[in-house]
Amino acid sequence: MLQEDERIMRIGVLTGGGDCPGLNAVIRAVVRKGVATYGHEFVGFRDGWKGPLEGLSRPLGIADVRGILPRGGTILGSSRTNPFKIENGVERIKDNLAEQGVDALIAIGGEDTLGVATKLFELGVHVVGVPKTIDNDLGATDYTFGFDTAVNIAMEAIDRLHTTAESHHRTLVVEVMGRHAGWIALHAGLAGGANVILLPERQFDVDQVAGYVEKRFQHQYAPIVVVAEGAQPLDGQMVLANQELDSFGHVRLGGIGQWLAEQLEAKTGKEARTVVLGHIQRGGTPTAFDRVLATRLGLQAIDAVNDGDWGKMVAMQSTDIVRVPLAEATRELKTVPLERYAEAEVFFGS
Repeated sequence: MLQEDERIMRIGVLTGGGDCPGLNAVIRAVVRKGVATYGHEFVGFRDGWKGPLEGLSRPLGIADVRGILPRGGTILGSSRTNPFKIENGVERIKDNLAEQGVDALIAIGGEDTLGVATKLFELGVHVVGVPKTIDNDLGATDYTFGFDTAVNIAMEAIDRLHTTAESHHRTLVVEVMGRHAGWIALHAGLAGGANVILLPERQFDVDQVAGYVEKRFQHQYAPIVVVAEGAQPLDGQMVLANQELDSFGHVRLGGIGQWLAEQLEAKTGKEARTVVLGHIQRGGTPTAFDRVLATRLGLQAIDAVNDGDWGKMVAMQSTDIVRVPLAEATRELKTVPLERYAEAEVFFGS
């Protein structure tokens, strides 16, 4: 029911960084509760931080968010724009927010998007953050929406690859996303029965991996090796798609799977092929878990805005949705603890 004693605000919503399933569920929950319960108005900024930077916006009312719950991607679009790398970027954002009468922003994104939100809050912008990343690597939250969907997509691919690997008696190397954190590789590898899982958190010995592969063949089964895109061999040489950097200083990863397959084929004498799942992990409809988590985060985000609790991120801790400082959430990445990796090692080569 509409609470008429509250001040009506005009609130901007944006989705930044890589897209992932569940973004639309957050937008829907924010708008539905924000309008119906508090009477607030909303404007959707297009393409991440590029929207408020260039004044690119669209209407965002209840009619605009109907039917979007199961849709992947984001109706607002996204980008990796970093306003702090653009001349007068912060001033332009503040001017455009003032020009459009926007009182507050809800920023939905990962490490980079919420890093910008943290800096803008420190410079006086009213911001609340919602954590989003398939990598599940944001601090202060147990899970980020998008992760469960990505894991299930990767798991299904691994399930399918087992049969073709067995048919041809070959090694299949499955490269999944994970720049600095190997949560997708760990969960998908465990769920899919991979014989080796390689993460960015721990450099690997390619000879040891080859030994696991040969042992698997001795049991008359074909091995599946799951490798995160940011995993590195012992010499520490990260495999890159190219040397270009994005506006947040990230190199484009890719190629470790192919490199590893070539190494394994040479060392074992068995044919090895690579499957790079890439952006397949980001696409499509979100799982039930991600729809519910995204919805709950959206509902709590609009509550935080209505309370004027700026500079906070809504987070999942245990089964509760809580508010934590944005600075805490973006201080350091949440990586896979080595004890969690040790659990998976029990199954290597068997």
